[in-house]
Amino acid sequence: MMKGSVLMYQVATVALLALACSLAFAYDPSPLQDFCVAVDKYDSAVFVNGKFCKDPKDVKAEDFFFPGLDIAGDTSSGQGSNVTAVTVEQLPGLNTLGISLARIDFASYGLNPPHTHPRGTEFIIVLEGTLLVGFVTSNQADGKNRLFTKVLNTGDVFVFPIGLIHFQWNPKKSKAIAFAGLSSQNPGVITIANAVFGSEPPINPDVLIKAFQVDKNVIELLQKQFWK
Repeated sequence: MMKGSVLMYQVATVALLALACSLAFAYDPSPLQDFCVAVDKYDSAVFVNGKFCKDPKDVKAEDFFFPGLDIAGDTSSGQGSNVTAVTVEQLPGLNTLGISLARIDFASYGLNPPHTHPRGTEFIIVLEGTLLVGFVTSNQADGKNRLFTKVLNTGDVFVFPIGLIHFQWNPKKSKAIAFAGLSSQNPGVITIANAVFGSEPPINPDVLIKAFQVDKNVIELLQKQFWK
């Protein structure tokens, strides 16, 4: 089988599994029409939850099309990773369908740092290389947060439950590629370091000093140097 065909097969598998997850465990509201292609806000309209619909007579095939996931993302950032998201923002035809997709590229020892998706469960399939992945539970009856981790190789799949903090790390010198499916058209992402140390306006340092039980200088350094 040609390399391109293998990639297409793997991507199709991800999309189908994500769709099955979305149908079985839907979090976004179920659609009441064939499609609702997203458009920008109309004058005097009210934004509720999601996007406004394009007039069906103006809908085109391009509204359901997104090219370029065969192209590697730029991993030159400090974290050594790149996420190419395909949510309703990039693909308007996803609106109301409760599904989205992402390609994640990792340089050697690259990290997709701890983050959460407040509106979607995520699963990933590794297309190339090796990843160490994991998620942390909410506090259990004993007050502890349990960590689940797994080393994934090519063809392996792992699921991150909705809203839980999770990460993916490439522990090897060679690159890695993964595709992710999410059970929401707009799952959102909260990167922990950015949210805590890089919010605008910044969180009062006294709050962070108390929360992390560290010196003020440490907090000030983190607020200046959190990654973007």
